[in-house]
Amino acid sequence: MKAILADADLRRKLMVSTIQATQAREGIETSPAQADRAYYVVTEAERAAFFELERFKGGKKGEQDKRHEMFVRSLRDEAHHVRHDVARRDFAAIDGTPLNYQRLGLVAHLFRENAPLEPSVAEVRQGLSTADDSRFVRFRWEVPVCSVGIDSGWAPFAKGGDFSRFYQSFDLVVLWKDDGDAIKRFNEQLYGEGSWSRQVRSRDRYGLEGLTWPRRTQRGFNIRKMPPGHIFADKGPAVFAKTPADLDFILGLLSSECAEFILRGLMSFGSWEVGVVKRLPVPSCSKERRRAVAQAARAIHDLKAAWDSGNEVSGSFERPWVLGADGALAERLEDVSRRESEEEERIRTLANVLNEEVYSAYGVRGEVMRTMKDAVSERPPEFLWPQMEGKTTEQKRMEHVWRLLSYAVKRVIDADDDGIVPFNRSTGETPLAERVRAELAALFPGRDESQLEVEIVNELKRSVKGYRKCASLEDWLANAFFEYHASLYKSRPIYWHIASVQGTAPFAFGALVHYHRFDKNRMAKLRASYVRDTIEELRRDAGLADKAGRADDRVELQAKLEEVQALDKKLQLIQEGHHEGPEGGDRDFRILTPWKEPAARPHGWAPDLDDGVKVNIAPLDRAGVLRVSGAAG
Repeated sequence: MKAILADADLRRKLMVSTIQATQAREGIETSPAQADRAYYVVTEAERAAFFELERFKGGKKGEQDKRHEMFVRSLRDEAHHVRHDVARRDFAAIDGTPLNYQRLGLVAHLFRENAPLEPSVAEVRQGLSTADDSRFVRFRWEVPVCSVGIDSGWAPFAKGGDFSRFYQSFDLVVLWKDDGDAIKRFNEQLYGEGSWSRQVRSRDRYGLEGLTWPRRTQRGFNIRKMPPGHIFADKGPAVFAKTPADLDFILGLLSSECAEFILRGLMSFGSWEVGVVKRLPVPSCSKERRRAVAQAARAIHDLKAAWDSGNEVSGSFERPWVLGADGALAERLEDVSRRESEEEERIRTLANVLNEEVYSAYGVRGEVMRTMKDAVSERPPEFLWPQMEGKTTEQKRMEHVWRLLSYAVKRVIDADDDGIVPFNRSTGETPLAERVRAELAALFPGRDESQLEVEIVNELKRSVKGYRKCASLEDWLANAFFEYHASLYKSRPIYWHIASVQGTAPFAFGALVHYHRFDKNRMAKLRASYVRDTIEELRRDAGLADKAGRADDRVELQAKLEEVQALDKKLQLIQEGHHEGPEGGDRDFRILTPWKEPAARPHGWAPDLDDGVKVNIAPLDRAGVLRVSGAAG
């Protein structure tokens, strides 16, 4: 019986033959076509009534339960917007949908009149589940650039991400050496031999251009382009256009208010599943309308992508935003702020155009359109700079200044021969602050270097919520950079500030080291050259102060000497992989890769970049040699 009720075609055949037999007993000859029409009229005319009474329950203190009263009033036609009459055929039009009578009457005809997204114009796929992201997934900057690529070891990985419609730079990479052999073997260990395909889904679509979205989000459906060369995740499913030229149209359609209204009626438990998205009806509309939707979607995407080229952690980063303007720093900051406002207004205008075109494509207008708009009115608007959503103009202004300085530091460290840049001059190398000044001069050709620094420091001295007030460039480098860098790089910093004192107190020794190059040889060089040169200079200066009878200077220099010597001892413990007490305790200075057997872990300081920043920075954090503790979460 359940099979009969579930099969609409079988149900129709049985009813048509029954109608013919019933009419024949009455002496009336009925053709199959006539009986079919009779079945259609009888079934299509049936309606179901639903009463929206939950809001009259009176749950708040002092409120009465008026559900019975409103039920009676609605029967008398005295209360509006309480009773909803829905044709029963509408439930069949949206097969398998959650019971949502308020939406059914509005959208059921769209399902009857239009083909679903799959298979009409696209296919929707669920992708890769690693079963252990901490082992197989990294932020893109954690691995060397030469290792990023679907054929290079670490493939760009579309796996959810922050809320952003139309465009996103994907921050993650997934270990894909030898066609994902490590992931496949790991899944076979968990689920049995040959079972890896249950987690490595849709392998034939990896690397193709498409669209992707986060399955779970509290802010609404948000789909964005996925460039070629990416692997997509189970938590970041993908849409592939059957005809590549349709991709922008599909992006615009799925990003529209109307599509979100429809999709919300199909989803359950707050999850935008593959089965929901593939059922979206695709409107049959003119080429001109499809072109208008596609053009608006492409324009929004391109504007967001162009802005993102100023974002240091973006895969498309070129240079900070202020370097794209002219004039003094204050003028550049005002110009960038104006550009952001103008382009954000432009993408919101384009989004409005896109929404109107999609409503028209579906034939939705008037009261129905207003109802849909009201239902999705809380949708977040389009933001050009989503990372700074909700921030004030002053906060954005300061962010631009800090991004500029961060970029200058990045250029200094990336260009350094050994990836070790000291703060102090005692090592014989040019200290960090002087190198940063030289970089700023190169970035602002023709500007007076001293005046430029005055302008930067004047900005740093401002009181802005969320930003440390700094009195000088040296102050910012010593006390603000590393914490900011760790935040910008999402708790996976790659420029590590090693210092003899944590916090914001002055330190006798400090250096920035490039994580990608800070191997066992660089650790040895840091101690043998940089730290010990500082120790020797402090010992010599303390001796000279003692001979000269400068007691206060001698005491101060001796304290600094002991401070740097203590740092050297801590670095030695890390270098040797010393440990005592419980694994991972305060006296364990080994690299403890969780997924490796103890014998397979590094012996001493020999980091494997594939293990990621969080694993490799941990011994330094436990030893207290980082300027800011807990930088990697």
